[in-house]
Amino acid sequence: MESYEILWKTTLPELEKTISSISYDTYISQLTPVDVVGDKIVLCTKSKLFADTVSLKMREKICEALKKSNSEVSDFSIVVAGNRDEYLKNFGDTLAAPIETQGSPINPKFTFDSFVVGPSNEFIFAAAKAVAENPGEAYNPLFIYGGTGLGKTHILMAIANYIKLKKPSLHVLYATCEQFTNQMIESIGKGKASPADFRNKYRGVDVLLIDDVQFLAKKQGVQTEFFHTFNELVMQNKQVVLTCDRPPKEIEVLEERLRTRFEGGLLADVQPPDLETRIAILRKKSEEQKCLVDIKVLTYIAEMEGDDVRTLIGKLTKVVFASKLHERPITIDLVNEALKESAGERQEELQAEDIISCVCDFYKVSKADVIGKKKNKEFVEPRQICVYLITDMMNLPLITVGQVIGGRDHSTVIYSRDKVAEQMKTDTKLYTEINDIKKKLLKQ
Repeated sequence: MESYEILWKTTLPELEKTISSISYDTYISQLTPVDVVGDKIVLCTKSKLFADTVSLKMREKICEALKKSNSEVSDFSIVVAGNRDEYLKNFGDTLAAPIETQGSPINPKFTFDSFVVGPSNEFIFAAAKAVAENPGEAYNPLFIYGGTGLGKTHILMAIANYIKLKKPSLHVLYATCEQFTNQMIESIGKGKASPADFRNKYRGVDVLLIDDVQFLAKKQGVQTEFFHTFNELVMQNKQVVLTCDRPPKEIEVLEERLRTRFEGGLLADVQPPDLETRIAILRKKSEEQKCLVDIKVLTYIAEMEGDDVRTLIGKLTKVVFASKLHERPITIDLVNEALKESAGERQEELQAEDIISCVCDFYKVSKADVIGKKKNKEFVEPRQICVYLITDMMNLPLITVGQVIGGRDHSTVIYSRDKVAEQMKTDTKLYTEINDIKKKLLKQ
């Protein structure tokens, strides 16, 4: 049950007290909650006449009942069933498809607007925005470094999304260092024409975004190829943005000529967020999930141990799941129960292999097909569900997740995870299936 369904369910008893039984049965019982936007719950009804009647004659009583629900929702809007255009006009299109570049798909949710800015990251945010507004002119290269889970990939994709929106004529390529390496090796093995195709792909763009360049370490041949790619782009005033988990001087066995190139632009360090920023991140994420969470609860979660944003959001996700699973509002008691349950002995013993096996058993497919290269729908969907569950239930680096799912790169992991998470919001069957799989795993 979604949070807006729980909210409406707790509001109905109050409405029964204040609205006549005839009006309640005729109108209120026909309303279906479908969303929460800001301080409004979105209700759906079968006709415009019903919608107008409720809005005009029952607004005050419904708003009063909502205020008594102990949530931040105090108002409502009504849409007519099937009228998608009306919904989009009022609340925006939440069904955006991923932007395709010449490399990996870019998550449309990773924008500058969705990035929470605080003292720890305001410098990198400003630098990235300047690069997006004037590619090749502001800071070239822009080298972003910091620990895992602090938003480096988000910033890269925000730059890509901004440029694709504001400067659609520019060619943008986002890839991980692992992708660059694998594609280079593959091109060498395919024959004479393939290396040239590989170079044209990476050198024929206007903006090159490379994630996790620390994996260039100890790869001399790849470093040489990357050096020439980097040089050619920068010399043509094409923008290069790189992320890394450490500054250039700390990357082991990195050629000096690459190190100096990396340090020749702007170095930007992303620090762990302070408490206020952590709270703001949790608030934004709870709003994205259409989940109603009191500020005291958000503060309680934000004060827990763990510096990285990914861990923080993971805790919120577990709490939201527990709220929906048990059909309970999110309170501090529920937070403690949910996180204690997720940290229990079975959760600690849970292995990625257990999740893959459980998913394969549930969908009656073989593990070899799921982690293999086949692109049939009956294998791709369980594969993406495996990725989602592993990232949701285990605290593993994205690169490790990719390795256990057949050696896939971390951008593919991000795409699969986010696709399933988004689909679960509208696909009741998928939502139920994933919850059933989770229950089986937790009971094993």
